[in-house]
Amino acid sequence: MSPPQRERRQPENDETKDPERLYVLTGGPDGAERAPLDLVTMVVSRTEPTPTVQPEQAAILRLCQAPLSVAEISAYLSLPFSVVTALLTDLLATDLVESRAPIVRAALPDRSLLEAVMHGLQKL
Repeated sequence: MSPPQRERRQPENDETKDPERLYVLTGGPDGAERAPLDLVTMVVSRTEPTPTVQPEQAAILRLCQAPLSVAEISAYLSLPFSVVTALLTDLLATDLVESRAPIVRAALPDRSLLEAVMHGLQKL
């Protein structure tokens, strides 16, 4: 018996496949620098959406009440990574969201070192 095949989820509307819509969302190739975001960059909103932001940016602000990675935002909105980074660049420029690189596990101190320090402090 073969495992069940998973069907690819289709967006409810076909707007996400429309290249003109994506061009308008990103503002076109205006040569503006984009924020240095990668798939695992964590994003959290600082405020509620205002009436002046685009609907997609408002959706990002609502989604990011708790920290989400750029990959998760892209998946939830069914938008390409490049479009999401363009939207996030605008939100970062206006201080509506903040971003940070994820904590690298190797950058954390070794557990045995922390235990040795703790035991040394307890002996004082």
